[in-house]
Amino acid sequence: MPDWTYHTMFEPALSRLPAKTGREFIHKGMHRIASIPGGSKLIEYLGHTAPAKQLETEIFGLKIANPVGLSGKIDPLLSGTKAFRHLGMGFIEIGPVSWEPVEAGSPEFIDSKDKLLFPYHLESPGLKRTIEKLEKLKPFDKPIFIRLGKSGSFEQTRSLLNKLSAYGDAFVIEEPFSEEQRQSLKEAVGSKPLLYASSADEIDSAVMGLAANETCIDGIVIDELGIDTGEGMEYPIEQTGLLAEQVSAIRQHSTIPIIVSGGIAEPKDALALYGAGADLVMLSSGYVRTGPGLPKRINEGLLDQRITAPPMYDGWIWHWLFGLFMFLGGAVAMLVSMTIVLMPYDEAFLNLSREELIAINPNIYHFMQHDRMTVAGTMVSGGILYMQLARHGVRHGLEWAKRAIHIAGVLGFLGILLFIGFGYFDWLHGILWLVLLPFFWKGYQASKNHSEHSSSRNRTNHQAWKRSLWGQLAFVALGFALAAAGLVISTIGVNGVFVQTDIAYICMSPEQIAAINERLIPVIAHDRAGLGSALISVGLLVLMLALWGFQEGQRWVWYTFLFGGLPAFGAAIIIHYVIGYTSFIHILPAYVALVLFASGLILSKKFFFIK
Repeated sequence: MPDWTYHTMFEPALSRLPAKTGREFIHKGMHRIASIPGGSKLIEYLGHTAPAKQLETEIFGLKIANPVGLSGKIDPLLSGTKAFRHLGMGFIEIGPVSWEPVEAGSPEFIDSKDKLLFPYHLESPGLKRTIEKLEKLKPFDKPIFIRLGKSGSFEQTRSLLNKLSAYGDAFVIEEPFSEEQRQSLKEAVGSKPLLYASSADEIDSAVMGLAANETCIDGIVIDELGIDTGEGMEYPIEQTGLLAEQVSAIRQHSTIPIIVSGGIAEPKDALALYGAGADLVMLSSGYVRTGPGLPKRINEGLLDQRITAPPMYDGWIWHWLFGLFMFLGGAVAMLVSMTIVLMPYDEAFLNLSREELIAINPNIYHFMQHDRMTVAGTMVSGGILYMQLARHGVRHGLEWAKRAIHIAGVLGFLGILLFIGFGYFDWLHGILWLVLLPFFWKGYQASKNHSEHSSSRNRTNHQAWKRSLWGQLAFVALGFALAAAGLVISTIGVNGVFVQTDIAYICMSPEQIAAINERLIPVIAHDRAGLGSALISVGLLVLMLALWGFQEGQRWVWYTFLFGGLPAFGAAIIIHYVIGYTSFIHILPAYVALVLFASGLILSKKFFFIK
C-alpha cells in the first residue's frame, strides 16, 4: 500500500472504523496478497521498495539490507509481518512477547492525526500463538528481532528466551537484571545477540555502564519517550533531538551498536539519528502517521547522502535512438494521416483508390483517418517517453527506468502479431519494427544488468509532497486506464472491430461495409489493433514512470509527462472534431484521461520543481 493510496484513499476511509478493525484490515489484506504465489515479490516490484546495495550493513554478525526496521508496536499480532518485509524494511521486530495473550486495545488517534494513543500494555497473541505464526513465516529473508516484555521475573524471561531462541536472529529485553542473570540469558540464546532496551528518559549511569562494559549485552535499544495521558501512552513525534542526544551520549562512552525505536516521522529524523551515531532505527507511531512509504523515503535520503555524484553508464544511447526512431515514425504517420491517409499498398490491397472510397462513403475514409491519426500521436508520445527514460534513467543505471523500457518495448513488439488478426499486414509497420528492433536489442544488452536505485532530496512531509501524492495517484490511474483501454481496443480490433458509436458515425453496418469491399474491414481492424498495441505500451510507460519515478526535484519527470502527453491527447481529441465524430460517449474516455493528465501535472509540479 504505497503513500499515494494510503493518504488519498485508505487512511481517510479506514480512520472511520474502530482502530483495531482498520489496522487488521490493512495488515490482513497485505498478508493475503503476500501469501499468493509471487505476491510478496509483486508488492516489492510494484513499489520498487528493495533497498540499494549501498545501504547493506553488517551488525551483530547479521547482514541487514538497510538500516530501517519496523517496531513491534506496529504489528503486535503478526497479522501483516509477511508483507512488511517487502516494504523497504531491513529487519522486523516482534513483540513484546508475553506468556499469555494480552488484549488491551489498539493504538488510535485522539483529537487529531498527530496524536496517536497506545494502550498501557501492548497487545500480544501470547507465546504459543506467536510461535505458530513465526513457524508459518519460515523461510523469512529479513532478520527478526524478538522483544520480551517486562515480566518482573528473571525465570519467566529466561524461559521465554529458551522457547523463542530458535525463531529470532536477535533478542531484546527491557529489564537490566544482574550481571550473573544477563550471563544466563545470554546462554539461553546461544551465539545470538542480546540487546537491552531503555526509554530515552531512563538512560542513566547504569545503562552507560552496560554500554561501556558490554557485559553480555550486544547492543542498546533506545525507545522513544512515552507520556502518560491518563488514558494511555502517547509517543510525541517531536523528540528526535532528545533521542539524538542520548545516542551521542552513549556513543561518547562506547562503540556498542545502538538502535533507536520511534521518534521518526520524516526522513530527516532518521538521518539525524544516523548522524548522531545510531546504527539502526525502528519505525513506530511515525510510520502510522506518515505512511508505508516512509522506509523507502528514508532509504532514498540515506542514499542521497552517501552518493556524491550519480554514476554514468554507457549504452543508453541505443534506447534513446529507439525512442527517436519511434518518434520519427509517428511523425511520418501523422503527416500521412493528415494528407493522403491511404498508402499506395493500402489501395493495392483494397483494389480501391482513395477517391473511390470517399465517393462510396466519406465517413469510412474519415474513420480510418481518425484511427491512423490517433496511432501516430500515440507513437510520437511513446518516442518521447522512451527518449526521456533513456537519457535521464538508463544513462544513470536506474533499474526502474530499464524495467519500464524493457517491459513496454517487448509488449510493443509483440503487438505486431495483432496487426494480422484479420489477414492484413502493413509492410510499413513491419519495416519500422525491423528498424527499431536492433536498437532495442542493443539497448537491452547494454542495460540488462543495471541495478542502481533512485536517491532523493526529500527530507520532510511538506505540503508539496502531500499534494504530489494526489498527482501521483492521477498519473497511476492514467497509465492504468491507457493500458486497459489499449487492451480493450486490441480485443475489439481482432474481434468485432466496431463499437456502436462507430457504426452510427459511418452509417453502415459491418455487413454493408464488407459488401462494398471484403478487404475494408481487415484494413480497419489492423489500424484498431495497432492503436490498441500502442496504447498498451505507452500506458505501461506512464504507469511505471508514475509508480517509480516520483522523486523530489526531478523536473525531467514532470516534463516527460507534459511533453509525452501532449501529442497523444492532441491527436486523439482534435481529430474527432476535424472529421465530425463528436459523439460525447465516444470521446468521454479521452476527456477523463485528459482531466487525470492535467490534474497530475498541476498537483505534482511544485514537488518536482523544488530546488
